[in-house]
Amino acid sequence: MIVPTARTATLAALAAPLALVVAAVAPGAWVLVPAAGVALLVLVLLDGLAAGRLDDVRLIAPADAEVGEPLEVTLLADISGRRGGSAPQAALQFDPRLAEGGRADVVLSPDGQADTWRGTATLQPNRRGTGAIEQFWLRWPGPMGLASRQITRSLSQHVRIWPDLSPVRSPALQVFLRDAQFGLIARRIRGEGSQFESLAEYEPGMDRRRIDWKTSARQTRLFAREFESERNNPIIFAFDCGQAMCEPIDGLPRIDRAVSAALTAAYVALKGGDRVSLFGFARKVELSTPFVTDARAFHRLQSAAAGLDYHAQEPNFTLALATLAARLERRSMIVLFSDFSDPTSAELMIESVGRLVQRHVVLFVTMEDSELDAMAAADPEDLGKLAVAVTADTLSRQRALVLQRLRQLGVDVIEAPWDRIGYRLIDRYLDIKRAGSIG
Repeated sequence: MIVPTARTATLAALAAPLALVVAAVAPGAWVLVPAAGVALLVLVLLDGLAAGRLDDVRLIAPADAEVGEPLEVTLLADISGRRGGSAPQAALQFDPRLAEGGRADVVLSPDGQADTWRGTATLQPNRRGTGAIEQFWLRWPGPMGLASRQITRSLSQHVRIWPDLSPVRSPALQVFLRDAQFGLIARRIRGEGSQFESLAEYEPGMDRRRIDWKTSARQTRLFAREFESERNNPIIFAFDCGQAMCEPIDGLPRIDRAVSAALTAAYVALKGGDRVSLFGFARKVELSTPFVTDARAFHRLQSAAAGLDYHAQEPNFTLALATLAARLERRSMIVLFSDFSDPTSAELMIESVGRLVQRHVVLFVTMEDSELDAMAAADPEDLGKLAVAVTADTLSRQRALVLQRLRQLGVDVIEAPWDRIGYRLIDRYLDIKRAGSIG
């Protein structure tokens, strides 16, 4: 298809007043006006033909991407017989979960091969799921810039958007897994924990409470008991998929930040010899996976977490946590990712979590609300901003009160910025494992 450009439209618009001038000054020369219009039309057609012919066009997009991580989509076009002109341009239409707005513009440049042009659009997926690249437009102008050739192609190319695993791949975590006691090589962890391992001769610096006095009396020298940290502990990561967790924080929903932190901690737990399961709920239970016991099956957790949906409704903590408690046969560590907007909505959560603490180790993980803190700390320049600051400060105090009530129940609360909760969670998991508090 040959279409006129903005330059052609500008020339046609300028020709209208010129035609009026010709008609007023020299009425007999009116024939020049339609002749000029025909000439412009001929030039548009010739310019469109000189733009070249499209031999092939290809859209290259990966089949998988991670939420919040860059996704590159490449467009390749083979245009033969081109005689100059500006660079070809393209526009992509896609599912808004692949990038905000659902549209991206691309300018193509020479690819180094004859008649081949390449353009790349960098998208940033903002929600998990499957997003489709639905359509694209390609336009390349002629040498005079009066006309462009244009095509439209419909697509059905799908991209699966997975949870963000960049923290798992981070060099810092890999070094930690290689060098720490919960390393890549499974080995017994002596000197701490609750399960008796062996006796060793006492050395200065050991905890004197571990001295075995009966054995020491028989051997006439001091011996200390060594313990092994328990393995095969059940660890459950529970996700509130309700309305509060679907609110964005720094561009991504809180639930996606929580999933990324949980998978990072789950990977460490699997390396430490424990069993991991995922549990998700909103108005009803949305996800409940079997326990995964081997780090080589980590992809099962990733696939299950990708299926957690977004729900614009309040979660049913009573039903969800009662279902979870009934499923567990032995003492476990439950990591609950949730958030709340006011004490009223948190009341049922506190009651339900309080019942879990009686049998299990419960960690409540929530993300600091930096936006709320900023509003509370803003200078009250006028009455409107003063009212906002007072309201934000009240909400912050109510939030602190809810977290304090959870701590009084025996719940271990982790509140941190979203980019730190994963590592804070790992540190707390290791502390609990060393103390042998799970089994």
